[in-house]
Amino acid sequence: MNRESVHPYMIECATEAARVARGVTEGRLAGPTPCADWDLRTLVNHWVLYTSHGLEHRALREQLSEELTGRDFTAGPGWAAAYAEQLDRAVAAWADPAVWEGEVDLGGGRMPAGELASMIVKEMAVHGWDVATATGQDFHVSDGAGQLVLDVVETHGDLYRQYDGFADPVTVPADAPAFERALATSGRDPHRPATDRVES
Repeated sequence: MNRESVHPYMIECATEAARVARGVTEGRLAGPTPCADWDLRTLVNHWVLYTSHGLEHRALREQLSEELTGRDFTAGPGWAAAYAEQLDRAVAAWADPAVWEGEVDLGGGRMPAGELASMIVKEMAVHGWDVATATGQDFHVSDGAGQLVLDVVETHGDLYRQYDGFADPVTVPADAPAFERALATSGRDPHRPATDRVES
């Protein structure tokens, strides 16, 4: 994974994540999500932490502080705008070709920078879909971005399942769009109705 093959999709998914975040209302934050053990507030806090602050910190080769890892990013009414601004900073940090060289210290191991960046883009998109589904929205990605996410899910699926990050795969047609196959491989039903569309 290199800058040319990942960074354009990082920009795309960050833009879509910011759009979906703006559609989250305060009244929904205690509601359910496709992540069975997480309410929407917990999911959004994880999403914001790792896909914006974590993304920038990895580019800078810095560890996340305890203050950041313990923060409730949804506590203020302007959290979605703050998330969008932090996404912009993170994406800009990865615009430097030098950032893609070498490895990143994860605190318990090391990983090539490009591979780690692609995994965070996967988090941005897959959890973006989770947030969108929980709030009656859609998460749109291009075919190229969908293929990148699918590649990451297929490559690292066993690792995610080891830490309960993925459920068992869901069956979808072999010719389904790449992003749908990525969601299904991660244990999500890509045709699950968004919350607003679920009939009582």
